Amino acid sequence: MIIDLRSDTVTKPTSQMLEAIMNAKVGDDVYKEDPTVNLLEEKIATMFGMDMALFFPSGSMANQAAIKLHTQPGEQLIADKYAHVYNYEGGGVSFNSGVSCKLIDGHRGMITADQVESSINPPDFYHSPLTSLVCIENTTNKGGGACYDFDEILRIKSVCKEHNLGYHLDGARLWNAIIAKNQRFQQYGEVFDTISVCLSKGLGAPMGSVLVGKKEYMQNAIRVRKVLGGGMRQVGYMAAAGIYALDNHMDRLIEDHKKATEIGEVLEKLSFVKSVEPIDTNIIIFTIDRNEEEFIAQMAEKNIHFYGMGQGKLRFVTHLDYTTQMHEYFVNDVLTKV
Repeated sequence: MIIDLRSDTVTKPTSQMLEAIMNAKVGDDVYKEDPTVNLLEEKIATMFGMDMALFFPSGSMANQAAIKLHTQPGEQLIADKYAHVYNYEGGGVSFNSGVSCKLIDGHRGMITADQVESSINPPDFYHSPLTSLVCIENTTNKGGGACYDFDEILRIKSVCKEHNLGYHLDGARLWNAIIAKNQRFQQYGEVFDTISVCLSKGLGAPMGSVLVGKKEYMQNAIRVRKVLGGGMRQVGYMAAAGIYALDNHMDRLIEDHKKATEIGEVLEKLSFVKSVEPIDTNIIIFTIDRNEEEFIAQMAEKNIHFYGMGQGKLRFVTHLDYTTQMHEYFVNDVLTKV
């Protein structure tokens, strides 16, 4: 039995999802003639109460397109120092948009309205970049699946509105936050200008992200996607997987959260574990007083696979393919005996 806890992106389509893929009606999406892609985009736009949505091959491309739509070269966005758009998208902010990042030292990847306010460059001070966009991430990846308090999201919105800044949400794991906090999709649609959501993290689709937003920003999204090389043809097969995931895999995320919490409870009892960060959703980040490379190799010998995040941190991520049988074996027969 191989247990892969590296990420919630390692899942394989279920048999039911494969059936949905095989039965999908498709067309050429570059011409906007793929009926299943169009249905997915309409579905997500409606979920958030937004004007438009566009299917992208990856979350990084969706985020990079959003940044391009909000900014001009030489400007600056504000984000947490842990932000995915800064740390894990290959320097795309500067490469694709010619934009710099003002990084905030937030808490577990989350920033406050006061921090945003104090990070805005004076618009008439031409020596510094013009601040034009705020990007936040919910849940936070490097912050261990932490979820924003929605009141703080609203306070940041007020700052953005006062200073005429765009407001983008990297919602790759927004599904997890909404389930964990018992929130509504339209809450987010009412606040943000653009939101990216990922179908292959947590929901179990093989690929795809969707950028959703207000018409004033989204009207040029398809052009930016083309420039970035994101035009796809009969991609309705993958859109069908996304629709199936939205309809069938959303509510079960609570199972991933429960398993993550239970793993954390076991880790806290182990003598070699120095600390376990708070667990809000499906990501567990912890530190140990052993050599982390040796520990990762030792666990790999037992067919348990996961990542080190650097700075002494290790990470487990629960997901659709991490079964109850695997979970019981891992917490009862592996973790307690290493």
